[in-house]
Amino acid sequence: MSGTELTAFQRSFLRPLACNGPRTGKYAFARPDCKRRTGIALFLALLLVCAVSFDCRAETRLLVLGDSLTAGYGLPPEQAFPAQLETRLKKDGYAVTVINAGVSGDTSAGGRARLGWALADRPDLVLVELGANDGLRGLDPGAMKDNLDAIIRTLRGKGIGVMLAGMLAPPNMGPVYEREFNAVFPALAREHDIVFYPFFLDGVAADPALNQRDGIHPNAKGVAAIVDRIAPFVVRLLKRGKGK
Repeated sequence: MSGTELTAFQRSFLRPLACNGPRTGKYAFARPDCKRRTGIALFLALLLVCAVSFDCRAETRLLVLGDSLTAGYGLPPEQAFPAQLETRLKKDGYAVTVINAGVSGDTSAGGRARLGWALADRPDLVLVELGANDGLRGLDPGAMKDNLDAIIRTLRGKGIGVMLAGMLAPPNMGPVYEREFNAVFPALAREHDIVFYPFFLDGVAADPALNQRDGIHPNAKGVAAIVDRIAPFVVRLLKRGKGK
């Protein structure tokens, strides 16, 4: 159904509000409250069209599918990455609602498993930030690539624009694992031609002033630093739009 087409149900719902007045001989006149009732009818028609087509949604919905780094582990909700990113984008003039779909401890497999549930929020765009826990647990980079690839393909298949945030393997995992792990993210970005931010913790990792006591999760200042660096890439995603 197009954005301006009314269903039979919608037409029947609005019919009682029609303004045709009674006729006397060859002269027709409208009821005194015709203009008011016409306004109500048009307003209700717009609401019904919006409810069915979603074409009237004012803001772009950007969902962040991630782990504790985006969920806001150790932080109040207003200081978590999605909240700070939304504030920054709106300050820059973009009408965006950023949805927090981060789950602490999640791996790429976990993100893949719950993708359908996350899409219940009907996002227009998705920023995928997964893989940190795969690296910390030493999980197979090949399996991680398969999971992320499946997530990207599912989103693209639904016409949802995708951005991928990369991660780097912990150096204690050894050079072979590190090389295989780190190569996954740029390879997927090239293959799918999607917006790519190479390292989500760029400029923040290993800086005590920007991390919580565990040395892993960013504090509020660290999140702000991430937002400053990643925002231009998110804007690129917004400009590319759905399905790209």
